[in-house]
Amino acid sequence: MKLMFASDIHGSAAGCRRMLERYSAEKADRLILLGDILYHGPRNDLPEEYAPKEVAAMLNAAKEDILCVRGNCEAEVDQMMLAFPCMADYMALWLDNAMALCTHGHLWDMENIPNIRKGDIVIYGHTHLWRAEEKNGITYINPGSVSLPKGGNPPTYAVYENGTFSVRDLRGGILRELKIQ
Repeated sequence: MKLMFASDIHGSAAGCRRMLERYSAEKADRLILLGDILYHGPRNDLPEEYAPKEVAAMLNAAKEDILCVRGNCEAEVDQMMLAFPCMADYMALWLDNAMALCTHGHLWDMENIPNIRKGDIVIYGHTHLWRAEEKNGITYINPGSVSLPKGGNPPTYAVYENGTFSVRDLRGGILRELKIQ
C-alpha cells in the first residue's frame, strides 16, 4: 500500500491543487490529511490563492480517498464544508508491523506523545517544517506544509511505501528517505 501524507493547506487553492496533482502522479492508495485544511489561522499570512470554498470543493471531489485528523484551525463549520470526517484528534494506522499515530501536532508532538513505544511511528504536521527521523526507537515524520512552509523550505508532503517514508517537494523531488526498522 502506498500512502501520501499532507498537512497545513490553510485554504490555499494553489497548494491544494498542486498537492492533488502530486497525489494523482504518486498513484497513492490514500491521502491522509493532518489538519489545518481550510482556515489560514490568525498567526499566518494569507496563503497563495486563499480560497477555502475552492479547497473544500477540490477535496470533496476526492473524498473517497481521504482520511483526515483535526488541526488547531479546524472548527465545526469546517466539518460542515467537508464531505469527509475531519474532527478526530488522531488516528492510528498499522504500517506493516508498526503502529503509526497520525495527529496534527498541536496536542501531541515529539515532546508529548500518548501510548507510544519503541518501533512505533508518529506522523504529525503543525510546525510547517518537514522532518523524517528516528529518535529513541520511535520514527517521527512531519510532511511539512503544502502552502505555508517555514524555515526556507519548499512546500512538501510525505509518502509511505514498501517500509520507507520519503519527504518530497511538490515537484516530486525526494528531500529525505527513511527506512522503517
